Amino acid sequence: MAMSTGEVTSYSDWMSQLAPQLQDTPLYKLAIPGSHDSMSYDLDINSTIIEPDELKKLSPILCARELVRTAATTQDVTITQQLDAGVRYFDLRISRKTNDPEPNKFYFYHGLCTRTDAETVLRDINDWAGKHPKEILILALSHFKDFDNNIEELHHNLIESIKTVFGAKLCNKVSTQDPFPTLKSCWDKGTNVIVSYDYSANQEPELWPRITYYYGNSMEPATVESKLESDLHMRGPNAQNFFVCGLNLTLPEDTRVLKYILNPFDKLTNVIKRSLPRMLQWLKQQYSQTPYINIVASDLVTCDDFVSTVVQLNKPTPTCVEA
Repeated sequence: MAMSTGEVTSYSDWMSQLAPQLQDTPLYKLAIPGSHDSMSYDLDINSTIIEPDELKKLSPILCARELVRTAATTQDVTITQQLDAGVRYFDLRISRKTNDPEPNKFYFYHGLCTRTDAETVLRDINDWAGKHPKEILILALSHFKDFDNNIEELHHNLIESIKTVFGAKLCNKVSTQDPFPTLKSCWDKGTNVIVSYDYSANQEPELWPRITYYYGNSMEPATVESKLESDLHMRGPNAQNFFVCGLNLTLPEDTRVLKYILNPFDKLTNVIKRSLPRMLQWLKQQYSQTPYINIVASDLVTCDDFVSTVVQLNKPTPTCVEA
């Protein structure tokens, strides 16, 4: 008789519905949907331009900021809606706002800073995590723009805020000698938030190091696919840590970016929507050939069955099935 393979009926709680055989699988072996530039739905039109560098000098011009916001908005639903849809990895890029009267207040950014501060968003995530204790969330904090002055104090304050918000929900990082967390081990300990903090001086036991993010660095899907195939081949199946396969397209960092920002007839979101079905088909083919995908990140995560496509890659191995 075959063992139960599990059937996901609600993506807001998909991890708790995976087959029992997968509950003891290291988390780096599970296929986990993630969002790229997760907070880009919340960009502040009154923010100075953070990137690209070529447009920073145009920050005082409203239409320039409007163009940047249009091009940089790669998610169109809130963090809570992303969580409800089944997303479990979040790409959170941290910045301070220029001339902010509250110097220890942090924001997210993509082109522009967000309207909502980081602590408010983290508390929203913590509230959701409390209502879904069997869903393991992975938060990747990185970039830390405008941290040049008082860098150690700023990192200390942000880290203390993270520890205060999530408290006992935080899953401590592991050494190479320790067993890697699984769904079951997290459930048993009552932990369901993993925070990756991309700062080399970070020594906090609650915070994990940077998670490698593979991406194609191109606006052409074929180029993205080729680069990801090469990166995954070089990585191989034996590495025992988290990694991200980024299906996102990447805007150029030079003047070619203007082609996408200034085009009134074809917004970046339209380009993403056209490319995503092809990228998902590539993902399924890639997984059938080299079944060691971990986190898969995308723009517009509620489009084209992105979440369900990734989650459905999680199947028990044949050795888990009895005759």
